[in-house]
Amino acid sequence: MIRIAIQAKGRLNEESTTLLRETGIVIDESKRKFLSQALNFPIELLYMRDDDIPQVVSNGTASLGIVGLNEVEERGLPVQIESRLGFGGCRISLAIPKSETYEGPAWFEGKRIATSYPNILRRYLQEKGIRADIEIITGSVEIAPAAGIADAIFDIVSSGGTLVSNGLKEVERVFESEAVLISNGKLDPEQRKLLDEILFRIDSVKISRDKKYLLMNLPKASLEAALQILPAMRSPTVMPLADEGWCSLHSVVSTADLWEKVQQLKAIGAEGILVLNVDKLIP
Repeated sequence: MIRIAIQAKGRLNEESTTLLRETGIVIDESKRKFLSQALNFPIELLYMRDDDIPQVVSNGTASLGIVGLNEVEERGLPVQIESRLGFGGCRISLAIPKSETYEGPAWFEGKRIATSYPNILRRYLQEKGIRADIEIITGSVEIAPAAGIADAIFDIVSSGGTLVSNGLKEVERVFESEAVLISNGKLDPEQRKLLDEILFRIDSVKISRDKKYLLMNLPKASLEAALQILPAMRSPTVMPLADEGWCSLHSVVSTADLWEKVQQLKAIGAEGILVLNVDKLIP
């Protein structure tokens, strides 16, 4: 059995449970308390505040955790990053009143900066050689300038809408974050085996999210050109059709390249192109 700590509620909770579900791990949340056990895998979930997850992983209460990289960096505890999960993306930025003229980090010299991330901010200020006062606030950081608590803020930014609604503008992006899977680095052999299986499944899910499966009919005369357009993991699958001059071609492509590839294939005579989502891709 291995225990994994995840956010009790919020966006990371939803995306973490979705990821586990996509890896085939079924969690019964209908009677959820602070602990839930998987129905088909030797894993249990411990629901915590996100800023407590690095601590419970580092002290061994949980062997694994899914948490924002920003919380790992802020706490500075001895945990290992096992995988970057590709969701929960955000940044921690410096923001000032939009009426202020900003010409660079020197603006913050002697200023008061409100934040929930004093350690990350302190390191940034030291790197820049800036002396500023840090006002630690645990919530509603964005109201600090308007309330006269601080001259600027250092806080999480996703879309920037909250800054705008509070009369602020983002001026320095300091730290880029996303959800990560962490461990305490002290797993026994059985737990390590379970973690390796989880990582294998997560990698398959991450790969599949960026891929599309293409099927098409293609003139045999265009096959070589198509093979240049569609370099698959090894090579595309080619199957004969009843019409001797045609074949069926199957391949997997990156989502980012999909429409460019489709146009190139149409230009060499491909017809009936079918695009399918990839549920799982095992490398």
